[in-house]
Amino acid sequence: MKGFVKVMLMTKAVIFDMYETLITLYESPLYFGTQMASDAGIEEEKFQEIWRTAEEDRTIGKITLEKILEKILKTNGCYSEAKMNLIVNKRIRSREAAFEHLHKDIIPMLSALKQKGVLIGLISNCFSEEAMLIKKSVLYPYFDAVCLSFDEGLQKPDPAIFKRCLEMLNVQAEDCLYVGDGGSNELEAAEMVGMKVAQAVWYLKEGTSQPSKKKSEFRQIETPLDILNII
Repeated sequence: MKGFVKVMLMTKAVIFDMYETLITLYESPLYFGTQMASDAGIEEEKFQEIWRTAEEDRTIGKITLEKILEKILKTNGCYSEAKMNLIVNKRIRSREAAFEHLHKDIIPMLSALKQKGVLIGLISNCFSEEAMLIKKSVLYPYFDAVCLSFDEGLQKPDPAIFKRCLEMLNVQAEDCLYVGDGGSNELEAAEMVGMKVAQAVWYLKEGTSQPSKKKSEFRQIETPLDILNII
């Protein structure tokens, strides 16, 4: 099976993806570009023209949610502080809600890894509002190393962000298991760096708008606690 060598007990660290791995955005009301455009009173195509074009800059820390929304609203001649605050607050609330719908085994799994002395890392592509909420979340204290794209100026699948997290954990790639849903070619990138790799599929559902799908070429983990059986 591609991407997975049997994980032995010498595994020193597990690095996780955040979205659709530790949390999911699809168990609470969605608030993406479509919904923001509606609240802004702007045609979706005009909203997305700026929003999507700026996605990389939003991901690697070059522009915040507030700044890009201000640009979109002013470009379309409908800026007001009240409108911008409404959209910002709804966006933040939608992301915050994701932490209220954790798979029931996420916290027990993280706690069990800690008890075993396994280091825990996080690599996440995220925007300004998401970086803020991750740091405030119930999950954050479990991490021994955190690489958020907005803070690091790097995003998956750039191998550099994987290497940076390994350096922060002070472990070699071959001693680390990477677990993610498979978005942003993260599994392929982690494998290329030399890590053991497994796909988290407990949040993935067929027939949804989730960007990731099951990848049969990688070992799949059906529930968070199954991770404990392969380290």
